[in-house]
Amino acid sequence: MKIDLDNLISIYKSLLKQYGRQGWWPLLSCENIKNNKGYHPGDYSYPRNNQQKFEICVGAILTQNTAWTNVEKALFNLKDEKLLNAKAIKDSKIEELRVAVKPAGYYNQKADYLKAFSFFYLSLKGKTPARAELFAVKGIGPETADSILLYAYSMPEFIVDAYTKRMFSQLGFFSEKERYHNVKEMFEKALPKDVNLYQEYHALIVKHAKNNNSRKNKIAET
Repeated sequence: MKIDLDNLISIYKSLLKQYGRQGWWPLLSCENIKNNKGYHPGDYSYPRNNQQKFEICVGAILTQNTAWTNVEKALFNLKDEKLLNAKAIKDSKIEELRVAVKPAGYYNQKADYLKAFSFFYLSLKGKTPARAELFAVKGIGPETADSILLYAYSMPEFIVDAYTKRMFSQLGFFSEKERYHNVKEMFEKALPKDVNLYQEYHALIVKHAKNNNSRKNKIAET
């Protein structure tokens, strides 16, 4: 199957019709935290400040190889311990940080990753990092880097996660074993460079995959 704008937009519209706008990235400091668990459907104004930007970065690192429910527990721990900011993490004792992020799994590694990222984040002094700069930070690979750039810095970087590969390989676009960079390039060549579209598309793919118990994920007709 040819991967082009018409195909991808058709699938996007089908997913949007099925699930509605998702409101990613969820934030503890979002006004909708009580009603929508930090999601903000249809509101693309986030992040609104540096604190929310840093929280997204932390969440992107913590969500590696674990469910968001576990990440949320770790984020609340960090918030309760007043560690949900770059300077606090930089100055914290590593043992304290490990205890806080333990619910997210791989807590020894992730505490180290957060330490490294906090030093890097502070060195930016408000500047948007280049993708290559993020790769140089311990623990940050392509998916995490693109999540940080898309959601925290509003840069048009399409995220390719396991759900994306699974869904679109089943639809015949490419092999599920296709390399990350190749899949990302396919999407970005076919779709317009639209941050809101990229955010919503990624969130809808995740929603659709999680909403289906089997690996065969049916997409409704538009």
